[in-house]
Amino acid sequence: MRLAAEIIFWLSASALVYTYAGYPILLALVSTVRPRKVRRGKFETPVTVIITAYNEERVLAAKLENTLALDYPRGLLEIIVASDCSIDRTDEIARVFAARGVRLHRQPQRLGKTAAQNAAVERARGEIILFSDATSLYQRDVLRAIMPSFADPGVGCVAGRLVYVDPSDSRVGRGARSYWSYETFLKQHESNACSLIGASGCLYAVRRMAYVPLYHEACSDFIIATKMVEQGLRAVYEPAAVCTEETNRRAGSELKMRVRVIAQTFTDLWRHRGMLNPLRSGFYAVQLLSHKVMRYFVPFFLLGIFVASVVLSGRNLFFQILFVAQLVCYLCAVLASLLERVGIRSHLLVFPQYFVLANLASVIALYKFIRGQRYPHWEPIR
Repeated sequence: MRLAAEIIFWLSASALVYTYAGYPILLALVSTVRPRKVRRGKFETPVTVIITAYNEERVLAAKLENTLALDYPRGLLEIIVASDCSIDRTDEIARVFAARGVRLHRQPQRLGKTAAQNAAVERARGEIILFSDATSLYQRDVLRAIMPSFADPGVGCVAGRLVYVDPSDSRVGRGARSYWSYETFLKQHESNACSLIGASGCLYAVRRMAYVPLYHEACSDFIIATKMVEQGLRAVYEPAAVCTEETNRRAGSELKMRVRVIAQTFTDLWRHRGMLNPLRSGFYAVQLLSHKVMRYFVPFFLLGIFVASVVLSGRNLFFQILFVAQLVCYLCAVLASLLERVGIRSHLLVFPQYFVLANLASVIALYKFIRGQRYPHWEPIR
């Protein structure tokens, strides 16, 4: 039993270390030793900005003003609001901006964000399609930063940099910003090494001719990169193209959002499982396996480490200390959730709470995926 526990422990610990540290080191090495450069150049062509919205009356006017103020020739900029059967004033607000060139497309029935995007792309006149959310605000030079990468014919998608802000300085917001800083590091090096495996849904642009209509339950900002690679193109990262968005402030909202996104990603990975074969997609398969598959299986690595630590802690001081450390981490996460319910903040509990929340979301999402639950619809929660 001890031998089995030791094997489980070291396999689980190795997988965990590779997922969080080994893979970033591998990425940094590959992107440094054999970087794939983007041949940037002057590229100015008609652009369509698609803002997908469902019940966004609170933020849509500000978003449209922000988009109309972008530094790009007005004659080359088209703006479409794709309303997924909103039942508030979203459509009315979009119509108010019609005199300034904003077009409204209202879905005949509510089929979800991805379906609304597909329909809007069909009506778009731009050669480049920029996808955005109503809750995100762009810096004025976003298009000036994005467009030069499209001068490279091998680039099919360009993703910008999302900066999370949290005016309330909540624990969940701090955790989300820290997690996103780590993700941003991976995006930069994945782009340099091969291709992005996903984009920020609030800021990514695609060549109109390379856009493939997606199935309704797809996590479009994730799978769009795979669709580019399937066509022999790349998705690249442009950190100079910046947008801001407020984080979730409550653990429940963050958990709900992450469960939905991860469950959709499981569906995407299963539908495109052939891309996980390195013989077919090369280093891109390594990125998918390392960044997505192994990341989402971290809860099982943690479970293996915890159970093995319990078994091995009887006569070994190292495993005794490790067991106590894990127990303290999980209890801190529980305590953070309890304190949040009564309005008490503790910055010391930020990281254990968000770490446990993120991995709990993976377990719930996998369960929902196995049961066949899909998420074609979406509810704005920020």
